[in-house]
This record gives sequence, structure tokens and C-alpha cells, in this order.
Amino acid sequence: MKTENTTTLLSNSLNSNTPKNDRPKNFSFFKTIRAFLATANAWGVFVMGSTFVLMLASIYVVYVLQTDFQQFHADRISTTLGLAFIILAGGLFIFKAGFFLFTLYRYFKYKVIGSVSDEDLPTVTVIVPAYNEGKQVWATLMSLAESDFPNEKLQLLSIDDGSKDDTWYWMQKAKKQLGDRVSIYQQPENKGKRHALYRGFNEGTGEIFVTVDSDSIVKKDTLRNLVSPFITNEKCGAVAGNIRVLNNDQALLPKMLDVSFVLSFEFVRSAESSLNTVLCTPGALAAYRATAVFACLPEWINQTFMGQPSDIGEDRAMTNMILKQGYHVLFQRNAYAYTNVPEKYKGLYKMFIRWGRSNVRENIQMSKYVFKNFREGNKAGARLLFFSQATKIVMSYPFLIFMFFFILTHPLLFLSSTLLSTLILSTFPVIFYAKRYNFQESFWAYSYSILYTFGLFWITPYAIATANRRGWLTRGLAEKK
Repeated sequence: MKTENTTTLLSNSLNSNTPKNDRPKNFSFFKTIRAFLATANAWGVFVMGSTFVLMLASIYVVYVLQTDFQQFHADRISTTLGLAFIILAGGLFIFKAGFFLFTLYRYFKYKVIGSVSDEDLPTVTVIVPAYNEGKQVWATLMSLAESDFPNEKLQLLSIDDGSKDDTWYWMQKAKKQLGDRVSIYQQPENKGKRHALYRGFNEGTGEIFVTVDSDSIVKKDTLRNLVSPFITNEKCGAVAGNIRVLNNDQALLPKMLDVSFVLSFEFVRSAESSLNTVLCTPGALAAYRATAVFACLPEWINQTFMGQPSDIGEDRAMTNMILKQGYHVLFQRNAYAYTNVPEKYKGLYKMFIRWGRSNVRENIQMSKYVFKNFREGNKAGARLLFFSQATKIVMSYPFLIFMFFFILTHPLLFLSSTLLSTLILSTFPVIFYAKRYNFQESFWAYSYSILYTFGLFWITPYAIATANRRGWLTRGLAEKK
């Protein structure tokens, strides 16, 4: 975990992480080029170059093998099973294409909610749970303390969840520096993030609870921007923050994930927010109305799945339970948190497995209320979002079987068509990131798509098969990411 230069990393990355409309007037495209070349490394150049070679080669191979593709398609149509699959796949493609256009339309309907005045801001309790986080928790607390938020309305809590490293020492150091502005607590043993948050909810006195991961840094205006929707919309029960990658200075995976995060938050969650139905408020930065939290807190802390206590997916579970109460869940694009992400493949797939299992569990829970009269007003958008999520889960095994069949029978056709599809589908994330932030960095979307398609395709099927398993997976002393 990188902790020594956290604040420096944040300040150095603000230019590339700031939307183009918000950048200083002296921002220069050529300065960006020079900065990119200055930070480029041989491995990065090799990966980016290989990505384009593979994709360009796929265009050529697909062109050369047109006859083979036509024959493969004819063979599928000639069998009942093959025809049924083509019809099903075609139907899903039409649905996904239509859903993308719908999401694009809702994205343009989204409007960020401006910050309210100091007088109108609610009282806020910020909870920072920490486990084996070391100095990073100190950096997190310091960034929160520097927020542009009235001190008399801000309660800052941090809970050490039985860490085995020097996390408690750094929390104590933050306490010495900040005094009464922060309260720190130590769990007698490691019980999991959910229990640390539970203690924070019970200790907190604010009208709004804000949760921030202990490996995250916030901007000065993040808190006020995050909680303003609760004042302007009395039906708002939760707000998701905008998550960006902090440790994307050198390692390639964080660079790829930053592009992915921008699409996931600034595009997808913007669209969801316009429907008042953000499906997951991220643990790295989220806000909840206290009355909504206490209405579901006993159910949340005692949640089980297949007879086992739930110790993952606490953020998605809380979001689900607040949606079920009839509240709106929104997204604030102008509330930024920068968080550390895995830099190695092992840490990445473990993180995705945890997310995948939570997704399976909470989609099951959502199915129990989403088609009922769970809130006032239009519910069609929420149901459509649920259906899109559910189809990914339901169809994961059929498409996995087809993929292996395709590989075994026509490996070259599979490889070339998959790479070409990746090129086409990844172009939108590239354009979106380039438009919002940085042209050069946007091309990592292509590399990430190849990695996900060939190296992480198994995550959803595996998460479904192991959805009942417990464990955080990524919080050991030796490897935190």
C-alpha cells in the first residue's frame, strides 16, 4: 500500500483527474503529451502497443475469414439448438443495445445538485473503518479534517477493526493533531467492516452518515457536495460519491481501472441517478440519511445468506435496504474520493470476486421488492435496471458454455471475432474518458477490455457458484490490495 506520498499523489494527479471544463485556463494539450511521455515506462508502452497490434490484426483476420464466419453461422442455423441460441443471443443483443441507448439518454438527463449554503448544510457524522491500513488511515482522516465544511456540523469517527499492524498508532497520531475534531475507537478483535460501521452508526449523532474507506482521500468540497441532495430532496435516502483511482501514477492496472471507474460512476451511475435508483453506494464514499439507516440497521447487521452471516457487500446491502424503504438513491458527480486499487492481478480478481458475490446476493434480495409498490412515483426505471443486472447473472453460464464450444471448434474465429468486438465495444469508454479527462490515458480502456475478456471472464460464473462463501479476500497484512 502506498502511504508515504498520498497527499502528493493526489495533488499531482488532479490535473489529469479533473474534468476538462474545471481545469485551469493554462491547461495545455501539449503539456499533457509531455507529462505522458515523462511518466511512460517500457512495460506500459509494450502493453499499449500490443493492444493495438492485436486489435488491428483482428480486423484483418475477420476480413480474411469472412467465408468461414458465414459457414459457421450457416451451421448454427441448420440445427435446432444452434438456431435457438442465435435467436436468444440476438434478442439479448437488441436488448443490450437498446439499454445502452436508454442509459445514454438518461445520462444526458442527469444534473448534478449544487452545494447548499453553510446554514442549510445538515449535521454530518463521517465514519472511517480501518483494518491493517497503516499510515493511509492518517492521510484519510487528515483529508477529511481539511474539508470545506462547518466544524460545528461535522463529527469525525474512525474505528480500528482489530488491526494487526500500526493502524492504531496512526489513528492516535491523527487524534493528537486534530484533537476533539476526531474520535477514535478500537474493536477488541477483527469483526469485519460491517461491524466497524455498525459501531460508527451507533456512536454517531449526525443527521447524515458519511462512510469513507480508510484508503481513500477526499477533495475539500467533497463532503458539502455529497450531502447537499438531502436538503434539496426530502425523498433522498442515500447518495453515492464519485470514485477515482489514487495510485495510478505508475502501475498499469490502476490506470486501466481509473478509466473503468469513470465509466461506471460518471456514466452508469449518472443515468441511474436520473432514475432515482443508484444500485450501489460505494464504500469508498457514500452518504445515508440517519433515519433511513436506523430503520434497517438491525436487519443489516444481522443479514445472512444461505445461513451464513454476511460479511461482504455491506454497501450494496445498505443501498438495497434504503431503496426498499421507498427512498431515492442519487449520485453526486462533483463529490470526489480517490482510492487505492489493486496493482496486481491476484488482488484484482479477489476484489472482483467479492463484488460479484455481493451482486448475486443483492440481486436476489432486490427481486423480492422491485416488482412491488415499493415507492411512490415511477418504478419502471428501477425495474429495468434490475432486469439488466439479472440477465448478466442468468446468462453467464449459457454464454460460458458457448464460449468454450466456440474455442474448441473454431479457435481462430473465436479469437479474431472477440478481439474485434472488444475493439468496437471499448471505443465508447475511450471516447467518454477522453472527453471528460485525458485523451492519452483513455486508451487504457482497450487494454482493460482485453484483460477482462480473456483474464476475468470467469468471475461472474465463479461468484454465482460460490455466492455463499464468506471472507473479504483482500485485507491481509502481506497484501492489502
